[in-house]
Amino acid sequence: MTDSRARRRRRSIALLLVAAPALAAGALTAVPAHAAPADDIRINEVVTTGSVEDSIELYNKGTTTVDLSGWILKDDNNGSKYRIGSGTTLAPGAFRAFDVHGSFGLGSGDKARLYLADGSTLVDSFGWSAHSAPSWSRCPDGTGAFEAATLTLGAANDCGTGGGGTTPVTWPGSGTVTTADAPDVFGQDLSGLFQEGGAMWAAQNSGKLWRLVPNGSGGWTPDTSNSWASGKTLRFPGGSGAPDSEGVTLTGAGSAGGVFVSSERNGDASGTSRLSVLRYDTTVSGSTLTAAKEWNLTSDLPSVGSNLGLEGITWVPDGYLTGAGFKDASTGAAYDPAHYGAHTGGVFFVGVEGTGAIHGYVLQDSGAATRVATIAGGTAGVMELQWEPQASRLWAVCDDTCGGRHRTLQVDASGAFVTTAVYDRPSGMPDLNNEGFTLAGAGECVGGTKPVYWSDDSNTSGHALRRGSVTC
Repeated sequence: MTDSRARRRRRSIALLLVAAPALAAGALTAVPAHAAPADDIRINEVVTTGSVEDSIELYNKGTTTVDLSGWILKDDNNGSKYRIGSGTTLAPGAFRAFDVHGSFGLGSGDKARLYLADGSTLVDSFGWSAHSAPSWSRCPDGTGAFEAATLTLGAANDCGTGGGGTTPVTWPGSGTVTTADAPDVFGQDLSGLFQEGGAMWAAQNSGKLWRLVPNGSGGWTPDTSNSWASGKTLRFPGGSGAPDSEGVTLTGAGSAGGVFVSSERNGDASGTSRLSVLRYDTTVSGSTLTAAKEWNLTSDLPSVGSNLGLEGITWVPDGYLTGAGFKDASTGAAYDPAHYGAHTGGVFFVGVEGTGAIHGYVLQDSGAATRVATIAGGTAGVMELQWEPQASRLWAVCDDTCGGRHRTLQVDASGAFVTTAVYDRPSGMPDLNNEGFTLAGAGECVGGTKPVYWSDDSNTSGHALRRGSVTC
């Protein structure tokens, strides 16, 4: 993202991180739900201010899927109505957030009310007398009282655990960090990274993809072959538009199977979110790449600002997921790759900057996309995701919004991804606007450590790439 965009994001996130005001007794009031045919649906989270203000999350605490078509959300004014779209369902244990700001705003002293489609049968209600900071959340989900908590729209509430309950520890490698590019090669906006053996892929927000090669001194330089010297311009399918490319990843097939880019909007319509994953054939000649396929996930995800969408992306192989007993959130059962027919042999995990949540999708060859996981954010934002196959762990990286914290996650006994560690940034690295992170493969492990790299969106001191190390 650009400097101005980064400033806008930090201002938005700052609103989310304002300390919760002291509340007098009785500041929160939850109204008991009236009897209703689908009494298992509960208002579970309310956000009144910040980057995703005026959002209401519903949760199904029951055992059967409920059709929400036509149900109505209101604030404390009976004239304010948000009608849930036809065909909207909520599976058991599922969460769904609705951005209601187009219909009404949620004030510092207000209510969120849920009605059946008749507009008069109250299902659930929650009232408050102070803005969320950043979220009013039920703890535990669906049954507990509301309390101030971390924003987790679309995922299980973080009820005072501080993002997995894990205390940050020292970076698991050397504290030394050095620059890994020549001065002023990339400029600003360098974002997602992915190392593929002797090459590195880098996404730039301006709708550009780079292929980098080693520079002989532990860093990277643009590939000068096949028109890669200045990076290649990216286009949506059909050759139009300018994807705001934020993240990049490969599948088990490597770049021969296509390079996958996450984008949060079309730069030619910058005020509108377009949360997409795009696949590119990078073997074609010329300086422009047109996406061979797009999976547009916008309608399936909570609404966020057009600058606060998909940032990081990574691919986790089916073999790990089935072996670890990963639970498919769309079915409530163990993940079965055969259920989805032809796909990439794994699940793509994408990170949403504005909510800090991570979502897992099976992207089918047919163009269909099924969300199989939502992981609550343990930080105010997530800027990069990386799967490390040698350690079977998922890395989630935040930038200077969170002091450069890194989290690792693995599937636990319940079948869900949970945080296993939180790391402070290396001691020798300033608090940079790092939006990209990638790890070298096991083949580069020497003396128990291997290289890792970060990309600095702000191109601080004329450098966009930095190199450090991590234990193997």
